[in-house]
Parts: sequence; structure tokens; C-alpha cells
Amino acid sequence: MVEAGPRCGGACRNRDHPQGTGKRDQHTHDDPPHRCVPFGTGSAWFRLTPAAAVPAVTATRPAALANTSIARRMARFMAQSGAALPWRRHTHFYVGHPPSAERLTRLALRAEDDPVTASAKPTVALVGTLDTKGAEYQWVADRLHEHGVDVVVVDTGVGTGGSFTSLVTVTAEAVATAGGASIERLRSDDDRGAAVAAMGEGAAAVLGRLHAAGRIDGVLALGGSGGSSIAARAVRDLPVGLPKLLVSTMAAGDVSPYVGASDVTMMYSVVDIAGINQVSRAVLGNAAAAAAAMAAAHAARREAGAEGEERPLVAASMFGVTTPAVDAARARLTELGYEVLVFHATGAGGRALEALARSGMLAGVLDLTTTELADDLVGGVLTAGPDRLTAAGAAGIPQVVSLGALDMVNFGPRDTVPDRFADRTFFVHNPTVTLMRTTVEENAELGRRLGEKLAAAAGPTALVVPRRGVSALDADGMPFHDAAADAALVDAALDAVGGSPVTVVDADAHINDPDLAVRAADLLHDLIETRRGQ
Repeated sequence: MVEAGPRCGGACRNRDHPQGTGKRDQHTHDDPPHRCVPFGTGSAWFRLTPAAAVPAVTATRPAALANTSIARRMARFMAQSGAALPWRRHTHFYVGHPPSAERLTRLALRAEDDPVTASAKPTVALVGTLDTKGAEYQWVADRLHEHGVDVVVVDTGVGTGGSFTSLVTVTAEAVATAGGASIERLRSDDDRGAAVAAMGEGAAAVLGRLHAAGRIDGVLALGGSGGSSIAARAVRDLPVGLPKLLVSTMAAGDVSPYVGASDVTMMYSVVDIAGINQVSRAVLGNAAAAAAAMAAAHAARREAGAEGEERPLVAASMFGVTTPAVDAARARLTELGYEVLVFHATGAGGRALEALARSGMLAGVLDLTTTELADDLVGGVLTAGPDRLTAAGAAGIPQVVSLGALDMVNFGPRDTVPDRFADRTFFVHNPTVTLMRTTVEENAELGRRLGEKLAAAAGPTALVVPRRGVSALDADGMPFHDAAADAALVDAALDAVGGSPVTVVDADAHINDPDLAVRAADLLHDLIETRRGQ
């Protein structure tokens, strides 16, 4: 909050600027606790109430500041003094009693341009629990400023106090409100799990709106297990390509719960996020430098336009046993003017494909390799979860889908396969990957699940049925060839899409037949063009 008034009184903490000397440096006072910064050339000061005392640091133009020149002078003063406006572009301030947290959230996330205060600098969002990691975040914020980037601070802590001394752009109160919670209730309930969930959702909402308004070029967060969980949720829905760096005590173990299907970069903190010391200074200093550099690169791409950005994107799924099909289809789609993104169907790859489909970046999906459905059904190690093969349909994105590698379930080394599968047919792909043939019953269920998902799609959808095998191991004379299992898969899929708008290509060909792959690519192109014309 900003209060206009005469020169402040009280004992000054800054011995280089005792009260009454007339110097124009920023300084702080103890009673009441606040920081003062000079305004203009006269003796006026502006008193900055500590961020914890108001729901958020934002502003609205009051009647007293209706004069545009005064408002803009204040904007310049705030930008130059280091008491930066929320997005460096607002010229609105409020004086006196702050508005409600709900109104602050709306105001803080607005995207009003003002050429006076617009900044060409890249902007990094610092997201974290300032109640417990305030000193560390302050140190990192200072380093980011030294690297020439602006900083937006989003507080996800639910405690009070802390040692973060700069202004907070979006406070914990506003974050909780954005997540549909009350900070007071979170504090009184003292439920850590509920607090982590609520603040993660709120931070995700805040960052999503900031990104949509073009206000951030990267995100940096620090934390232990709780802070990392909040930060991971906060960045999960941000688009691929926006830098996301998480310095975490958890980065040396299984990071899949934090990374998910996003392009999060994780850095191991080595020591706990607990003070600035010889080790943390080096690690956090590297993190600040990396975040600043990545944000600068992102801002440059955004200004100049990324190479190949004009080419519509198509996502394709691939496995080793369907590589010939995807290679042929990719070549054809490239000829047609598309940029093809290939995802390895390893569980994480499928989740990434689904996330990209939800992001709205894709013109179409060529999902020839749906093997992750088998791992989800049977219990293999490469499952992408039950939502695989749903995002494109829900978003109305044109998609061409096939039955690629549904003849197999994936496990690790042979001795890790559960004993209950001892009598099944296996193929040791390499020392770390063991493949197991799916049964007639499993294939029937897989066909039903796949078909029902396609039938429920909101956009143009086609199913390509290769009658002569669904993987390299399922061809005539190969270890997984099983005509009865393949028939069960095909019949169930066709039954499930029957009566729906799904287009069916029933081909007397193997999935890796290059002619069939080109046909699938041409069909996807037709679906995309048809949708464009609607």
C-alpha cells in the first residue's frame, strides 16, 4: 500500500540516512514498521506498508490521484525506486483502506498497458513460501535484479511473518482466494496437506492469468517437499517452452510427481533451503542466473517469433515396434506443411501428448501407437494413466488413431515381471525391457476402451484398423502373432465406434505398411482442413 504524506518521522534503521538529513535514499522505520521512498524533487515521501499488512500489492486510481500526470509521475517513481508496480505497466494506486482480496485478485491480474511504465525487461515470477523461505527468496530476487530482469513475487506461504523485505506482488491472501480458499481458514485449520493443495491451485491460477496477459517470461521456485509440491502444481498447466525452474531438496530422487508431463527443470539444492551459505549461495546463484537467461531467451523468442512457429503442429505417438509407420506418416505430414512432434509411448510420453492437446497448441493428433492403454489395463510399467486418449477428443482436435502395439505390456528386466504372469508369452526386448503378449480377453477390453473414447470425441476422429498386425512383433511368423487376440481387439473397437461419427479405415495391411501410414497422414490432413473450413 502507498501512502502520500510529509517526511516520515521515527528512528531510521539506515545509519547512512538519519532522519532529517534531506538525502533522497530509500530507508525504513521501526514504529510503525514501514519503508520510505522519495517522490519528486521536494520533501514528500511515500510510505510503503509491509506487504503482509495488505491482501495484495496492486492499486486502483483514487479520486485524489485522478490527474494523469501525477499518476504517471508516481508510476515512474515506483519503477525507478525498486518498489515496482505489479506488472510494471500499471499506473493505478490506492490510498487508504485496501480493497477486498477478491477485488485485489481481479485488479492484480488485469492487463492494462501504459507506455510510461511498460518495461522491455524479461520478467521472472518467483513463487514460494515467503513465511519460511523469505531470506532465501530475497537473496534470489536481488540476484535476478542484478541479472537485469524484473521480478514478480507470488507468496504461497500460509504462515505469518518472514524475512522477505521487498514488495510482494501477489500475496498469500490473494493466492488463497484464487485457489478458492481463505487464508484465515487455512491458518486456523492447521492442515498442511489442505494448505499445500489450496496454495498450489491458487498459484496455478495466478500464473495462468499472468502468462495469458503476457506478463511473465519464466518461473523460479525454491523448496523442500511441500514447497516443491506447491510449485509443481503452480507450473503444471503453463505451456511448454515457458521456462520453469525448481530448486528442490527432492530433485535427487524420483522427480516424476513434480515434473509430470511438463518441461520443468529441476535442480538439486544439495543442502536444505535454510539460509544463505557457501553451498546454497553457489546453487541458488546458478539458479538465478539460469532463470534470468532462460527468461531473456523466452522474451526474445516471443518478440521475434519462434522459427517454424507458422507451421501447424501435429502430435504423433511412436514406439520402437511402430517406428516405420510413424516415420512414413511424419514425412508425408511434413510435405503437407505440418511440423510433427513425436512422443515416445513410454507413459510420460503419452501424458505429455495429452497435456499438449489440452494446451490448444495442436492442429491435429496422429495417435498410431496406443500401447500405453495396455499397460494401464494389465499393470505394466509404462502406463500413461486412465485419461490417455481423451484430451484431443475433449478439445475437439482432429485425430487419427490406430491400435499400435496393443499386443504388448511393458515390464523391466525379466526377473521383475510379477509371478502371476509366469505362464504368459514374453519377449526380452533388451536387458531392461521385457514385453508380454496381451491375451484375447485383454485385447477385447482394450478395443472396447479405445473405441468408447473415440466415440465420445467432440472433434473429427478416425480409426485406422490394420488387419495384418499391430506391431513389428505381431506380424506373420513373429513371436507375438496371435490372430485370435488381434481379432478380439479389432471387433471390440469396431463395435464401440459403431453408430458414432468416427470414420473407420479397415485395411488389409500391417500397421508398418508405408502406404497405410501415408493414408493415415492424408486422412488427418483432410480432417484438419475440414475443421478449418467449418
